[in-house]
Amino acid sequence: MSVDLLFTYGTLMRGFRLHRLLAGRAEHVGEGQVSGRLVDLGSYPGALEHPAVGGVIRGEMYRVADPALWAALDSAEGPQYHRREVAVRSGDGRERTAYIYWYVGPLDRTVPIPGGDYRAHAPATSIYHQPSP
Repeated sequence: MSVDLLFTYGTLMRGFRLHRLLAGRAEHVGEGQVSGRLVDLGSYPGALEHPAVGGVIRGEMYRVADPALWAALDSAEGPQYHRREVAVRSGDGRERTAYIYWYVGPLDRTVPIPGGDYRAHAPATSIYHQPSP
C-alpha cells in the first residue's frame, strides 16, 4: 500500500503562503502530531527528527491523490528538506502513516518553537491568515 497522506507543520498549512500548492489539489483530513522538534529558520520552520527528545510537532494532514503533486511539493521544499514516512497521531487518537518533510540543512541559526505548533509561534502569527470555514 502506498502512502498518500502528507503531514504539514509550517507554510503548507492552511492560512500560510505555500498552502496554495495544496488548495484544491489535496484533501484536508484532520489535525495530528508527530514526535520530533520544530525550529524557526527565519521565514519558515523546520522539523527535526529527534525521537529521544520527546517533543511533538503539531500540524495538519492531507490526502494527496495526484502523483504529480508530490513532485511539485518536493521542488517547493527544496534540497534542505527530505520527504520520509512518519507515524502521525491523529486528532481521534489513531496512528497513521504519512509523509513529512524533515529539515536536514544547517542548524546554526535555528530557534526552538516551544510546544511544536508553528501557528502559535509569535513570528508566524504575523503572517498567519485564518482559513475560511
